[in-house]
Amino acid sequence: MKTFRTRSGPFSERPHFKLGEIERMCVEELRAVQLLPSEPSPMRIDRFIERRFKVSPRYEELLDGVLGFTKFGPRGVTDVVIAAQLDTDASPVARRRLRSTMAHEAGHGLLHTYLFALGTKPASLFGETDAKPHILCRDVQGEHSSPGYDGRWWEYQANRAIGGLLLPRMLVEKALEPYLAATGGLGAKELPANQRARAANALADIFDVNPAVVRIRLGDLFPAGETGQLSL
Repeated sequence: MKTFRTRSGPFSERPHFKLGEIERMCVEELRAVQLLPSEPSPMRIDRFIERRFKVSPRYEELLDGVLGFTKFGPRGVTDVVIAAQLDTDASPVARRRLRSTMAHEAGHGLLHTYLFALGTKPASLFGETDAKPHILCRDVQGEHSSPGYDGRWWEYQANRAIGGLLLPRMLVEKALEPYLAATGGLGAKELPANQRARAANALADIFDVNPAVVRIRLGDLFPAGETGQLSL
């Protein structure tokens, strides 16, 4: 990770993570709390938050368009709050959206906790009467937003952690084996274009995430514009 001093935005400095750095961090953190499975399966993201940050996600009625937020204190994450409507909707789509939102909030905890220990409270990120700083989440990658960068780098980075936490690379590769094809003479493999939709649907069920989240993850690991070969 590199950091840059900045005079724009809510923080005094801006961290820069390569996607591979976020990937490795997520895997290491899952393994450290003994929640990295040996076989492809849904991540227990609620338990990860409990074990890693010592808080239990809770639910509140939030403002329209707000999916959740993470509160920070001098020593780290103090609260993770999720919109109650995500918990009361029993549909598979809503359940999976809830899991993505939790992973997004966990991403803030992993990537941005240190920023709140620098002494500058980023008021523009929360704006309510609560004196404890927190980051509001309005967009979750693959649910109702683009994975692209819109200037809110802290949201973009937390979104990138969703893939690392819910779809760890080594488990995705293992689950993709039936859909991959050998290419070249060095044992490299690619995800053929005619298999991408089937693979995305299969991984959505295996990891209990919405297909749009899987498609973004596949775009990270097997970019369609690069013959679908494994990257990172």
